[in-house]
Amino acid sequence: MTVTFTSAGSATTSKKMEHASITVHEPPKPGGLQKPGAQLDVIKFTFNPKELTLAKNAKWQRQAQPNAAKAGVPEFKGAEPAKLSLEIFLDSTDTMGDATIKTVEQLFNLTVPTKDSRKDGKGTPPWVIFQWGTTKGFPSFVSSVSAKYTLFTPGGMPVRAVCTVNLEEVSGEPGGQNPTSGALAARDAHTLTAGDSLQSLAYQAYGNPELWRYIAEANDIDDPMRLRLGSTVLVPALEEIQHG
Repeated sequence: MTVTFTSAGSATTSKKMEHASITVHEPPKPGGLQKPGAQLDVIKFTFNPKELTLAKNAKWQRQAQPNAAKAGVPEFKGAEPAKLSLEIFLDSTDTMGDATIKTVEQLFNLTVPTKDSRKDGKGTPPWVIFQWGTTKGFPSFVSSVSAKYTLFTPGGMPVRAVCTVNLEEVSGEPGGQNPTSGALAARDAHTLTAGDSLQSLAYQAYGNPELWRYIAEANDIDDPMRLRLGSTVLVPALEEIQHG
């Protein structure tokens, strides 16, 4: 399923404009909790995206029925990571400086392993979270970035560009982590909606609502009665809890 969100028109409003941003974090360390590590950077948008494209695909399997003309009822086999695609418009014609080039370099750096993750020889990408006002994306990594330069100074320096950034939801263990190492590996990310509670999430994930504390610990939730709708929580894998 693919959904495209388009920004509203240019109607006059008294509300303060919220600018989108991408927050960059270290990936979790092996053996640690499955949540973003230390914040490394924040890429702030001067111009908000015109639209956001969100895609989520499910895996279904039909079993052949003996002596039947039609296949059986589709059986759910899991869901693929969600994907978010957005365009970023960059313009530094006000100063004719190198701000456009520097921002493009920041975006390109999101596609390579972080310095700390390379120390053990198993580099993993930074975790990023897209946020725009009350809209907060899921923990992701950047799968691709492309930049199209559209305006240059007389000396040939780019001062305007359109960048396409593709984010993919983080799921499963970080690269190189042993699934039986005792870490609380997040195998799923859930966006909170009306009626959700940590107990209901624990029941859905583990079949036991009393295991809600593992979800609270993995997300640094101090008060399980005060959950923010629209935020994303990481759900540790059952086998990681059992080995914990």
